[in-house]
Amino acid sequence: MMLSGFFRIGVWQNFVRAWKSGYSGNLEGEGFTLGGVYVIGAGRQGVLLEHREKEFGDKVSLPAVLEAAEKIKPDAS
Repeated sequence: MMLSGFFRIGVWQNFVRAWKSGYSGNLEGEGFTLGGVYVIGAGRQGVLLEHREKEFGDKVSLPAVLEAAEKIKPDAS
């Protein structure tokens, strides 16, 4: 996203939301890398959930993560 990411309204909304909720995390590092969340099942189940940040501060849906985690079946091998 580089510099253009700072001009998106969604990024500023996410920043304000985090600031109001008391976020005080580590602000060191590269700073331009977007994150993501994957839930991967055992064996051949593969990827059960994939969430890639589209802009800084995107949050994954916790119910979606829990639902995907419940689908993981033990590997019978």
